[in-house]
Amino acid sequence: MAGRKNKVLIFINKTSGIGKAGNDTLEIATRYALKGYEPIVYPIIPKSGLTSEKIIAEYAEDFLDVSEIFSDKKEIDGKIEVVLCSGGDGTLNHIVNEIMQYDKKPLLAYIPSGSTNDFAKGLGIPGTRAKAIEVASEGRPVSYDVGKMNDKYFNYVAAFGAFSKVSYATDQELKNVLGYAAYIISALAELPQNIGYSCHMKIEADGVIEEGDYIFGAVSNSSSVAGMNLFNVADVKQDDGEMELLLIKSPKNIAEFNLVLAALANMGNDNSYITYKQVKEVRLSSETEVEWTIDGEFGGAAKDTEISVINKAITILAK
Repeated sequence: MAGRKNKVLIFINKTSGIGKAGNDTLEIATRYALKGYEPIVYPIIPKSGLTSEKIIAEYAEDFLDVSEIFSDKKEIDGKIEVVLCSGGDGTLNHIVNEIMQYDKKPLLAYIPSGSTNDFAKGLGIPGTRAKAIEVASEGRPVSYDVGKMNDKYFNYVAAFGAFSKVSYATDQELKNVLGYAAYIISALAELPQNIGYSCHMKIEADGVIEEGDYIFGAVSNSSSVAGMNLFNVADVKQDDGEMELLLIKSPKNIAEFNLVLAALANMGNDNSYITYKQVKEVRLSSETEVEWTIDGEFGGAAKDTEISVINKAITILAK
């Protein structure tokens, strides 16, 4: 039926981060209603079957692609023009994984409410909710690269090794109360076993092969991972078709462990403990299954892992 308002599909995950995602739902809906959109609001309650994947699948046929949104012949016929996520990085990951299944991809908006919000920081989306809501309704469209790890997608990081599981293994109630401090507490509790972690892997990155024992590895599109700066901020561009590969070799004793820490602090490229390079494709293989973290959530376990970069796959409203 011609002449109908286009829509914004709003997802609220009030359990993410410190539990504030549901506090300003009316303000978000009001802002879009005043812009001429019809707001459709869903809470994310996985235990009740209300998942972003299921809901997006129901509306996918009504998506208005980003290219159509900004064309001179924009279609207005009750289409889904914007998908908005109010939640943490993990919530956003679920939404993007579903959107990536479709040819038509709507404009994305993100109001971060997690404990660390690494991805939002990289895009310049403010940490304060009032400013983030403003960007989510009035920001400018920015396209960014999405990573693909085997059959899953990620916005900003796929990681394995020491401390990589802290983000998803930390108790949610503890995060709701303490925020980022909860990660620190969990990391300290697991310190002894993480220092002793070692995984032998063969890694091929853009045709260059190396092999060794590693305590940690990550492919990232953000300088910040779990609230910590692991990459040189100046090197990280989220739309250049490349992501940052970081590999840290396993120290054999306390002396080497201190050298690894010093190398990380300096973030120099010329040392024997750290591999740091920009890549388009990475293949990693090991004799045993390796557990992965994707955007702060458990990403499965595999012996063979392929990671590739999909250039400017998603368009999001940013500062």
